[in-house]
Amino acid sequence: MYPDLSYLFNDIFGTQVDNWTAVFKTFGLFLALAFFASAYVLKLEFLRKEKEGVLKPVTKKVESSPKNVWTEMIINSLILFAAGWKLPFIAANFDAFKIDPSSVIFNGNGNILIGLILGLLGFAYQYYTNKEKLSSGSEIKEVKVYPHQKVSDITVVAATSRVAGARIFSISENIDSFLNDPIGQLFSGSGLTVYGGVILATVVLMWYVKKHGIPRLEMCDAGSLALLMGYMVGRMGCQFSGDGDWGIKNELASPSWWFFPDWAWTYTYPHTVTKQGIPIEGCVGEYCTQLSPGVFPTPVYEIIMCLGIFAFLWSIRRRIKIPGMMFAFYLFFSGIERFLIEFIRVNDRYEFLGFNFSQGQWLSVVSIFLGIIGTVFLWKRAQQTT
Repeated sequence: MYPDLSYLFNDIFGTQVDNWTAVFKTFGLFLALAFFASAYVLKLEFLRKEKEGVLKPVTKKVESSPKNVWTEMIINSLILFAAGWKLPFIAANFDAFKIDPSSVIFNGNGNILIGLILGLLGFAYQYYTNKEKLSSGSEIKEVKVYPHQKVSDITVVAATSRVAGARIFSISENIDSFLNDPIGQLFSGSGLTVYGGVILATVVLMWYVKKHGIPRLEMCDAGSLALLMGYMVGRMGCQFSGDGDWGIKNELASPSWWFFPDWAWTYTYPHTVTKQGIPIEGCVGEYCTQLSPGVFPTPVYEIIMCLGIFAFLWSIRRRIKIPGMMFAFYLFFSGIERFLIEFIRVNDRYEFLGFNFSQGQWLSVVSIFLGIIGTVFLWKRAQQTT
């Protein structure tokens, strides 16, 4: 496993682990890649729907005024101040930073003097280069904004609201910890509640696309493919970093029909980022443990299943003409995928109506039924309007 890039480079080039490249955490890199991959798929779908005439541009009035220039200058200067305030502290505490970047970034320490100097110099430079704009009057122009031009904004809104929702729900479940350390809990990278992030991101995104004239059902259809791609890449991050999102213990011999590599049947996740398990003999470094016995590498199974679902939905997307139908299919198939994988994942179980399912399985059941109900409802409504 590769908790950070130093362990990957050690495997490839034999360089020392826990060097300066340790600052690049594997899971964080894959998380960023997941958002980029989702954005790319979403843009492709928006462009296709625009070409087919399903999505249309919205005419908006854009104001160019000295007030907007002042606002941009102030924001840029604040960013420069933050960089000047924090970077010297990071450089002086790099050993701690490369192991746990968030603990160094999100504390109250820094160099205010350098921050002020950098911020003021940046403001002065911007003022000098924007003199003409600051002295000119306001101007209003009408521009056409296509949905694909909003993909980057949609990605940022989805990412920030998902992280915020995950953090809010996590805090609500750990009020005592939050009261004892508000700043630490707010900016901690651990304890994120996935479902809280999904709920808030969905609410915020639906508000955002309506505000910008993008039909919600078309957004859901295009977004279903983007979600699958993002989830699949995110699961790669889980596998490569060994983040603890694995299956139950598996000491069984692989069956005769198993044609995949042995590590795909049971895996010990050496150098896991969670530091769980037993010490690795002869290992030197920050991450020197592995699981014993091995477990089902469930992220690998989810990657394969999600790839299959994505390939299927991608192949039929042009034939689906009913808005919302693609999203209904996504709810159904992704629900089945998650329901099945939960049988061999490490999770708490909750007994209800005689069934002993995990939280993920109960939510998967809801997703499956919503997918079925949505498909039937959308199909009947389409038949009535034709």
